[in-house]
Amino acid sequence: MKYECIYLHALETGSQARAGVRQSMEIYNCRRPHKALRGQPPATVYLLEIEAPHPDQQD
Repeated sequence: MKYECIYLHALETGSQARAGVRQSMEIYNCRRPHKALRGQPPATVYLLEIEAPHPDQQD
Protein backbone atom coordinates (compact mmCIF):
# COMPACT_ATOMS: atom_id res chain seq x y z
CA MET A 1 0.00 0.00 0.00
CA LYS A 2 2.84 2.35 0.79
CA TYR A 3 4.21 2.12 -2.74
CA GLU A 4 0.88 2.08 -4.59
CA CYS A 5 -0.74 4.83 -2.56
CA ILE A 6 1.87 7.05 -0.98
CA TYR A 7 4.89 6.91 -3.27
CA LEU A 8 3.03 7.09 -6.60
CA HIS A 9 0.94 10.15 -5.68
CA ALA A 10 2.15 13.56 -4.63
CA LEU A 11 0.00 13.98 -1.53
CA GLU A 12 0.34 17.40 0.05
CA THR A 13 -1.97 17.32 3.05
CA GLY A 14 -3.02 14.90 5.73
CA SER A 15 -6.59 14.85 4.43
CA GLN A 16 -5.34 13.88 0.96
CA ALA A 17 -3.26 11.10 2.50
CA ARG A 18 -6.23 9.89 4.57
CA ALA A 19 -8.49 9.83 1.49
CA GLY A 20 -5.80 8.07 -0.55
CA VAL A 21 -5.27 5.39 2.08
CA ARG A 22 -9.03 4.89 2.44
CA GLN A 23 -9.38 4.47 -1.34
CA SER A 24 -6.43 2.07 -1.51
CA MET A 25 -7.88 -0.05 1.30
CA GLU A 26 -11.26 -0.17 -0.46
CA ILE A 27 -9.63 -1.34 -3.70
CA TYR A 28 -7.46 -3.91 -1.89
CA ASN A 29 -10.29 -5.36 0.21
CA CYS A 30 -13.27 -5.09 -2.14
CA ARG A 31 -12.03 -5.23 -5.72
CA ARG A 32 -8.51 -6.61 -6.01
CA PRO A 33 -8.38 -10.39 -6.52
CA HIS A 34 -6.13 -12.34 -4.15
CA LYS A 35 -4.37 -15.49 -5.25
CA ALA A 36 -4.60 -17.08 -1.80
CA LEU A 37 -8.39 -16.58 -1.86
CA ARG A 38 -8.84 -18.26 -5.26
CA GLY A 39 -9.04 -14.96 -7.12
CA GLN A 40 -11.63 -13.36 -4.86
CA PRO A 41 -11.26 -10.15 -2.87
CA PRO A 42 -11.12 -10.49 0.93
CA ALA A 43 -14.46 -8.72 1.47
CA THR A 44 -16.25 -11.24 -0.75
CA VAL A 45 -14.71 -14.19 1.06
CA TYR A 46 -15.58 -12.67 4.43
CA LEU A 47 -19.21 -12.04 3.48
CA LEU A 48 -19.59 -15.57 2.12
CA GLU A 49 -18.10 -16.95 5.34
CA ILE A 50 -20.42 -15.06 7.70
CA GLU A 51 -23.50 -15.88 5.58
CA ALA A 52 -22.73 -19.60 5.29
CA PRO A 53 -24.44 -21.83 7.85
CA HIS A 54 -22.01 -23.49 10.22
CA PRO A 55 -22.78 -27.01 11.46
CA ASP A 56 -21.51 -26.25 14.96
CA GLN A 57 -24.02 -23.41 15.46
CA GLN A 58 -27.46 -24.04 16.90
CA ASP A 59 -30.58 -22.40 15.50
